[in-house]
Amino acid sequence: MQTVKFYKSRFVLLQLLFRRPAGKQVYADVLYIFGFIRFGALLILIYIFTPLVIFLLSASLLSLLRCEKWWIRAFDFPRMQFLILALILLFAELVFLDYTKLSFWLLFLPTLFSFCYQLWWILPYTKIYPYEVEQTSQNDPDNSIKIITTNVLMSNRNADKLISFVEEYTPDILVTLETNHWWETQLQSLENDYPYQISCPLDNLYGMHVFSRYALSKSTIEFLVEDDIPSIHTLLTLPSGQDIRMHFLHPAPPSPTENEESSERDAELVMVAKSVVDADIPVIVTGDLNDVAWSTTTRLFRKISKLLDPRIGRGMFNTFHADYWFMRWPLDHLFHSPHFKLYDMRRLPHFGSDHFALFTQLVYVNSRSKNVSSGLEADKEDQILANEKLSSEEVSEKEVPNPS
Repeated sequence: MQTVKFYKSRFVLLQLLFRRPAGKQVYADVLYIFGFIRFGALLILIYIFTPLVIFLLSASLLSLLRCEKWWIRAFDFPRMQFLILALILLFAELVFLDYTKLSFWLLFLPTLFSFCYQLWWILPYTKIYPYEVEQTSQNDPDNSIKIITTNVLMSNRNADKLISFVEEYTPDILVTLETNHWWETQLQSLENDYPYQISCPLDNLYGMHVFSRYALSKSTIEFLVEDDIPSIHTLLTLPSGQDIRMHFLHPAPPSPTENEESSERDAELVMVAKSVVDADIPVIVTGDLNDVAWSTTTRLFRKISKLLDPRIGRGMFNTFHADYWFMRWPLDHLFHSPHFKLYDMRRLPHFGSDHFALFTQLVYVNSRSKNVSSGLEADKEDQILANEKLSSEEVSEKEVPNPS
């Protein structure tokens, strides 16, 4: 009788959820079948749920560690996927398991913890969260800057599609990553519209090019942490005469095929963050940072630099992987000082790369916007962690060029 009551309640719940009415005979048959296979079904479900819950809980707990090993830091990336998996498991556990049993709570509580933990990280990158950067509908041409940041994928041969994006969106700055000599040749058609260029073609997946309609000065190409990983630093002048410090980055990721640890990437981000925190002019940092927006390192970058993230309150703008909709996260970023408001931000269509291009349009307001804050403040522990990351690679923020 207890078995029948348990599954009767579950069957009625399923009917209400999916609005699929059943006749009396079907209803009785389902109850009979459910009761007959009670123990076997519960055992199978527990065998299915248990490894998934253990995996989710392990992924959540391991990401708390400050270990820089690539396989630990990999758990920073698919937080949205973990969140969805936890939500599905919570629903399945509520529907199919008996909440009067200890086994239910041993599965449900870790799943609920994993769901809440993953939600805490990604919630700022949803539309229910307040904006960090104020929206503006006023486009001042003399103080506006439109930027396309894109990792082209060096083996990609669809350069014409990227050029069509440039023609359609008319960015003031085009930043291309993974560009080699072949890509440099293909993009030569942009030279008339973009008279200011900085070129660093490489065949190691870390080439960089910057094309600008606005004047660039004091430009340098630096290899801040690794001898074959460049970054570009320049001073851009808006038509209004306002100067902006620009830093274009593409550090190598922690992975089994590149760096066994994240220390090189983390050090580059931290040294740039420390170099811009006291800048007396507006700052923009953009590029493929090979890190997600919600990671500990990116949050540390934001705390130290005091730069703002225009995605907060607007969406994730997942730019990688363009070919797999179910495994995407935000790897391409744009951060800026509180001198700007956001006019537009969007992810552009697929053009053959494994990354989507990111389009951002900012409007420089004035220094009075400096009272805007990201809400993230670096405490003593953050400063210690930042210094440890620099020391591990024997680098300093003083090595980052200050074009202003």
